[in-house]
Amino acid sequence: MRLALGALLLISLNVAGAEPPLRFVVPDSWAMPMVQLDRGRSTQGILHDVMVSLATQVGAPAEFHVLPRTRVQNAMEHGEVDIRCYAAQSWQPNPSGDYIWSIPLWFQRDMLISRADPLTSVAPADLSRQSIGTVLGYSYPTLQPLFDADRLHREDARNQEQVLEKLLAGRYHYAVSNQWTLDWFNQRLLPGQQLQGVAVLQEQSVGCYIRNDPKVPVQRILRTLERMKMSGEIDDIIRLYIGGPGDL
Repeated sequence: MRLALGALLLISLNVAGAEPPLRFVVPDSWAMPMVQLDRGRSTQGILHDVMVSLATQVGAPAEFHVLPRTRVQNAMEHGEVDIRCYAAQSWQPNPSGDYIWSIPLWFQRDMLISRADPLTSVAPADLSRQSIGTVLGYSYPTLQPLFDADRLHREDARNQEQVLEKLLAGRYHYAVSNQWTLDWFNQRLLPGQQLQGVAVLQEQSVGCYIRNDPKVPVQRILRTLERMKMSGEIDDIIRLYIGGPGDL
């Protein structure tokens, strides 16, 4: 009997260990505090920590697929990955495939950023013809009419941190950044050097979406994400990186 119970326990452990991984897609345009990429691997950051905790609570290993921003949606549509986080439905106006969206989990604020300057606000439409620091593959609905009219020009960098580095170095006068990355970037600068937001371009709630596939525990993932949000766990992870109450 003891041998039989031992064999049954071993079988149960093997089954649990055989749970397929949750395959998260990570755009290589992300930067801290969202994700730290070391040699093409996700190692830390707000979204990294949330995805690891989600997988752990669901009972599956987390598997990260770091891809160029332009390949992310294609990977979802072809079943190469299962979950994309920090996304809005408006970013995929005509997605093919069958997806289930989570509740809103984060709040994104995109801002026009400048170096330290006495100006407190700027209207993008009033800017003279010039280049604006942007991230390759990102869309900026508020600025797009100005790009289309040849009044402003994109100067793309691979990720958000590189955009701010180039702004700090004086490559251009203005750039676009989300609030998280700006707050993270300013932590290492003296008060007189810190970059500042001069215009709010867009604000929206973002969440995760999951491939609606029988092989993916969609409902378990959705319930876990809702529990993580409602319990304050997700907001606590944000505070670990950028501190303060902020816009979570």
